[in-house]
Amino acid sequence: MKIKTGYLYHIKDNFFEKYAEYNLMQNHEKGKSRPTYFTIKDKNILWFIPISSKVNKYEKIINNKIQKYGFCNTILIREILEQKHAILLQNAFPTLEKYIDHVHMVKGLPAHVSVSLKEEILKNFKQLINMKRQGIDLFFIDIDSLKEKLLEEEKITV
Repeated sequence: MKIKTGYLYHIKDNFFEKYAEYNLMQNHEKGKSRPTYFTIKDKNILWFIPISSKVNKYEKIINNKIQKYGFCNTILIREILEQKHAILLQNAFPTLEKYIDHVHMVKGLPAHVSVSLKEEILKNFKQLINMKRQGIDLFFIDIDSLKEKLLEEEKITV
């Protein structure tokens, strides 16, 4: 499968089982394959950013962050596939291609975000990565530790 930045994918259950200690978001909800993930391809590592339909829940969090800090770059509310969704950059995590279950399909075609939204997400993600390098970690999980484990796993299986 050719993985592309900006497309939406679903992850296999065995990834969440294998890396359960990282307390990643739940993979299934009410029998559906959820959440959908915005994907960033970065060499051997894929970065997955959860997309949630629980807009009201995340609008409140965004408003609290704006009141406290004057801005919020960890969660975006944007239209994806003609509906508002929350893009949870704070919940981003790395994974490997072998853990992808399938691309999200809409009307028989692989789903992706608009070019402008892809650029906005990439810009915010890079800001969060740069802040982390400067000692301000806004990610909910230890992305460095998980990335290291995944790269080790990749070496073993190659």
